[in-house]
Amino acid sequence: MKDTEALSRTALGVFRLNGQFLAVSEQLARPAGLTAAWWQVLGAVLHEPLPVAGIARAMGITRQSVQRIADLLVEKGLAEYRTNPAHRRAKLVAPTEEGRAAIRRITPGHSGLAARLADELGEEQFAETVRVLERLSEAMHALETASKPQPLGTGQEP
Repeated sequence: MKDTEALSRTALGVFRLNGQFLAVSEQLARPAGLTAAWWQVLGAVLHEPLPVAGIARAMGITRQSVQRIADLLVEKGLAEYRTNPAHRRAKLVAPTEEGRAAIRRITPGHSGLAARLADELGEEQFAETVRVLERLSEAMHALETASKPQPLGTGQEP
């Protein structure tokens, strides 16, 4: 298989998977009163509060879309803004107890889907799939980083 064909098939497969994951995420999140996007942002801050830009980087989405969702979550009482000791203007987003409870309502469906997917793929193939997708993401990030212009004074010629 040629590199261009491999890239095209990979991209189409990832786009299809994205659509499938978004659809199932909406189904899982709806009974908890969330959307897939709200779940995604709340999930990013479950273990530690993050600034909007940090959530965007972790999730691979734009800062503006995270800001819009964070504002909605705060308005709905599912998240709160906290003071960020590292940056006065970039507040931290943290889930409220109500937000944590909503995530807990999703957990049984999420666990059930994970078990069914593991049964379908097999444990080893499931783990390999995770490894390959993480490696692909790392490679894409490396290419993005390498293609960005470097600021002057970093040892690279203009």
